[in-house]
Amino acid sequence: MAQNAPSKPTACLALADGTLFYGMGFGATGQTVAELCFNTAMTGYQEIMTDPSYAGQIVTFTFPHIGNVGVNPEDDETGDPVAAGMVVKWDPTEPSNWRSAEELKTWLARRGRIAIGGVDTRRLTRAIRQQGAPHVALAHDPDGNFDIEALVAAARGFAGLEGMDLAKEVTCAQSYRWDEMRWAWPDGYKRQEAPVHKVVAVDFGAKRNILRCLASAGCDVTVLPATATAAEVLAHNPDGVFLSNGPGDPAATGEYAVPMIKDVLNATDLPVFGICLGHQMLALALGGHTVKMNHGHHGANHPVKDLDTGKVEITSMNHGFAVDAQSLPDGVVETHRSLFDGSNCGIRMTDRPVYSVQHHPEASPGPQDSYYLFERFAEAMADKKAQA
Repeated sequence: MAQNAPSKPTACLALADGTLFYGMGFGATGQTVAELCFNTAMTGYQEIMTDPSYAGQIVTFTFPHIGNVGVNPEDDETGDPVAAGMVVKWDPTEPSNWRSAEELKTWLARRGRIAIGGVDTRRLTRAIRQQGAPHVALAHDPDGNFDIEALVAAARGFAGLEGMDLAKEVTCAQSYRWDEMRWAWPDGYKRQEAPVHKVVAVDFGAKRNILRCLASAGCDVTVLPATATAAEVLAHNPDGVFLSNGPGDPAATGEYAVPMIKDVLNATDLPVFGICLGHQMLALALGGHTVKMNHGHHGANHPVKDLDTGKVEITSMNHGFAVDAQSLPDGVVETHRSLFDGSNCGIRMTDRPVYSVQHHPEASPGPQDSYYLFERFAEAMADKKAQA
């Protein structure tokens, strides 16, 4: 072989329509099937891969420098990567960052996640935008041997995320307490030692940094599994209820989550705050509807307008379903709207401190544009106590 001859591809991404992308595999070997999405964030690839909201998805990163700061245990949003795999333009380089504890390639291999580099991610992203999020099969074989017909068949056989309840797969197995606050220089993560509000967080796939933001806002947080009943939530005598982010079809998760939320709303006048899937669950419980988006919103540069104040926030997004604002009943109003496509990004009840947003205020893309939502939750709990 000539010295400069191209290496044999060791990974293949097969789309359900038969389109193939070859590249160099890294991370774990083997094969996986999933829905393919793209994320436009320039930072946070480790947080993205460990975000439970990406269950059932392979992430195409449009930013080429993936892996350049390595990985470290502090940046995991949950215990293990949840995204099924990753697609990048360039093979990850050796990390250069003082917080790096491990190379991305090694981390992915150890955590059982497949990745492919050397892909024309611009072309792939255009295909996703034009055709919708495709079903795909991703294979990594160091010898470069692929059964193309079997890969395409596997992609076509993927059931898709519509109708799929993934919250049960990523939720906690049992309840637990959380008191770790947001990272701050030079101490890192400190503990909340003087909480003033008791919050029950229902875990549909909660990111750790959401729980940290709740703790930083003065909350004593108890996390319950996604299948918790209203009786189990209220048994903790909370000052407020939080509905977390999560993956899958909100209508499927809503089979058990919506009755719980309705019962909580009917039994109490507690403040309720939801993010992402929690936003969609709340909308369904209040009588709204959700729809599957063409390719969803995935990135850290999404402008969202607060319709109450006129302020535009730069937000982090990760969702393939959206609340249909036209379906909201009387007594529920739209509070936030995407300036990219006009889709709904927030709702609230007009007569109670019950609200939710589609975007992720804990992800700090603005960097603090949306943190006020956690403070608003704390203020609502304080106001209710003052009225008691």
